[in-house]
Amino acid sequence: MEVLIEKIVIYAVVVGLLLTVLWIYMRKQKRESKRVEEKIQIAKAEGLYEPVSLHPVVDPNSCIKSGACITSCPEKDILGIRNGRATTINASSCIGHGACFYACPTQAITLVIGTEKRGVDLPHVDQNFETNVPGIYIAGEIGGMGLIRNAVEQGKQAVENLARKIDKTIVADYDLVVIGAGPAGISATLAAKKRNLSVLALEQDSLGGTVYTFPRSKIVMTSPMDLPLYGKVRLFETSKKELLDLWNDVIAKNGITIQERMKVEAIHRVNGHFEVETKTGERFSSRKVLVAIGRRGTPRKLNIPGEESAQVAYRLLEPELISGKKILVVGGGDSAVEAALLLCMQNDVTLSYRKEIFNRIKPKNKMQIEQAIAEKTLMVRFESNLLEVKDGGVLLSVHEKTEPILLPNDLVYIFAGGELPIQFLTKAGINITRKFGEAILKHDK
Repeated sequence: MEVLIEKIVIYAVVVGLLLTVLWIYMRKQKRESKRVEEKIQIAKAEGLYEPVSLHPVVDPNSCIKSGACITSCPEKDILGIRNGRATTINASSCIGHGACFYACPTQAITLVIGTEKRGVDLPHVDQNFETNVPGIYIAGEIGGMGLIRNAVEQGKQAVENLARKIDKTIVADYDLVVIGAGPAGISATLAAKKRNLSVLALEQDSLGGTVYTFPRSKIVMTSPMDLPLYGKVRLFETSKKELLDLWNDVIAKNGITIQERMKVEAIHRVNGHFEVETKTGERFSSRKVLVAIGRRGTPRKLNIPGEESAQVAYRLLEPELISGKKILVVGGGDSAVEAALLLCMQNDVTLSYRKEIFNRIKPKNKMQIEQAIAEKTLMVRFESNLLEVKDGGVLLSVHEKTEPILLPNDLVYIFAGGELPIQFLTKAGINITRKFGEAILKHDK
């Protein structure tokens, strides 16, 4: 009898401990869900909940709340656990990294572009990266995958696919012309060289494409990538300079030349091959064409008096070399905010934004700019618009002012986004489709 009682007591203690652990666990989960719900409400209030481009979508029936997607994400509060399942929080801050997609142990995540309400214009591309125009391929940011590692992989895969279709009997100067020398274009050019294809790379700006326009200190890669003719690149918290130096080194060692300052105006189909026409009138014939340009395209201008002045620029290259200047930064996105924060360290900076609050900027940028405003190291004028750039000054309309104000000025940096190269693509015959919540990357189950 005593033995029986002793066993009952032991079982009761064990059950009690298990129930206590379960209670603590459930309470912790409830608190976590509440915190995530509060973050979601804040994200909705600040306009960060609705995704603007590529973002994760979680299948609640497959999610096992491991949290692997959350810990793998290089950004903050994109995903969280609510009611025992992963969910998006600040979806518009997602950079399409894809780490959550690969980290999920149950393949519960799909990367989707656009939403039911917000469409994103993308060119028609099949699983081999070929457009509806046979022989013209697209990879990288313009196709929806803007992250460096993903763009590099797409450039490589596109060349592997098109190489199998090259007809050497077609008379042309090159097997392949690559338009754009950003991550996808560089990768494609290296992949073509690796396959002994004759290749020409044309870049309207400088090597690196969009990466080249990042401020020097900006981190541009947070995961390894497989670069053709080089191998695995394991650079974390990489600066623009480190990445550009790597690309330049690989390109030089393999005898590749990137034709910079060569803006392509049109792609023509002529007698079975393509004629790639540049803005300056050059024409290059090629058996295949790979378009690897960015979605930003040409910087969007404000079309105001004085905008063509030498004191106006649309990108910031070396902020550490600029000091003692009166600077106006125009824009309210991450590029504008990051530029203003870098410049205000050594200059008198005003940031002009047409809206009343910052929308869709990364949490880290939001925290830093709020701190700069509080410390008065940066002046922000909300609900303001740049009206005119004068010699030594700028004219601003400000909501609370009845008359425009004139600010002394040495430099103006405009970050108003870019004009999508849709006209360039459609002129080549490429179909553009507006995607409403369409899967770009999903697991085959």
